[in-house]
Amino acid sequence: MLHANELPEPSESALAVSNELRDYIRRAIATHGHIGFDDYMQMALYKTGLGYYQAGAVKLGTEGDFITAPELSPMFGSCIARQCREILENTGGRIFEFGAGSGLLAAQILADLEKTGGLPESYEILEFSPLMRERQRQTLAQYVPTLLNRVKWLSQLPQAPLDGVILANEILDALPLKCFKTIAGKIYERRVHLVGNEFSWLDAPADPLLSKQVRRVVSRNIINHSSEYVSEINIGVQPWIIDMSRMMRDAVALIIDYGYPRQEYYHPQRSNGTLQCYFRHRKHTDPFRYPGLQDITASVDFTNVAEAVDICDLQILGFSEQANFLLATGLLDEAEQRSSTVNDVGRLRIAHEIKVLTLPTEMGASFKVLAVGKGYNLALSGFKLRDDRRRL
Repeated sequence: MLHANELPEPSESALAVSNELRDYIRRAIATHGHIGFDDYMQMALYKTGLGYYQAGAVKLGTEGDFITAPELSPMFGSCIARQCREILENTGGRIFEFGAGSGLLAAQILADLEKTGGLPESYEILEFSPLMRERQRQTLAQYVPTLLNRVKWLSQLPQAPLDGVILANEILDALPLKCFKTIAGKIYERRVHLVGNEFSWLDAPADPLLSKQVRRVVSRNIINHSSEYVSEINIGVQPWIIDMSRMMRDAVALIIDYGYPRQEYYHPQRSNGTLQCYFRHRKHTDPFRYPGLQDITASVDFTNVAEAVDICDLQILGFSEQANFLLATGLLDEAEQRSSTVNDVGRLRIAHEIKVLTLPTEMGASFKVLAVGKGYNLALSGFKLRDDRRRL
């Protein structure tokens, strides 16, 4: 983990965009004196034309700030496609993806489903950024040009009830967060104010609602301890799940992200929380550095997600570490098939991809897959090796 001062310098044009966003956030703080970190994160990531996910810089891949599983290996998409095919055989209908990133996962899934004759009626992508839409369109035109007419881009959730599959790959980790601190029985909200002209943390007594939320998820021993305990709560999960449930009829949602069940998330030894930032493949913990140019994320409390699922009368169909899910959906078969068509260098690359996707020290254990269903109660092959829903 780097210190923010060790990060590379952005270009002059990128800094100009960041400074414009910084001025916008400063004005918001000046109006109120201080703002919640969730408000800061909302502006830093999603402010129209300036926020990280709204501006035009490359986010994914070697030229961006981080690499997701679809950029790492096409085998990830092939495994997801196998699970999609199984679901679609029983539901028919469409695939709907929240924020398709580079578009590679959509391209991989459509390519695999075309080979097996299991294409959905349509592939819908919810994407608010015109620049990201165009990037996704270019990716799909490159890899599956004959299937581009099946892809639809949406700027809001679909009104028609959805039968089929919903995909959310690394979506929940970027929802705006409330940050908090506890010490000696007191609970503080970590807010954002200005010191001079720079953003800085401000610890203010938490309001009754946040205090109640913290006491619900953090043990009494941690709260009452004399040492500081810093963490975060993802307040956007429940509204997100509610919105998703309203669009589902006979459907399964696959939620893929890094995170923990609550008992592990709010562990005494995780006393600095999980908030982290990514800039040009460097990971650090200063969210005030280069607003609009860096990603800001936190791990997912999957117990929080499960509670929201329960409120919405949805059903949890499976929960597993990514490694188990990919192995159950044919990762090794896929690797063997691909290895038979490449040279030694290609086989070494495939072996490396398997290691990164499955090893506990890489993505295999930190990433989880949660399947949520509505009107669907059949077993899913992705959880036949291991189903850890009891941990939730």
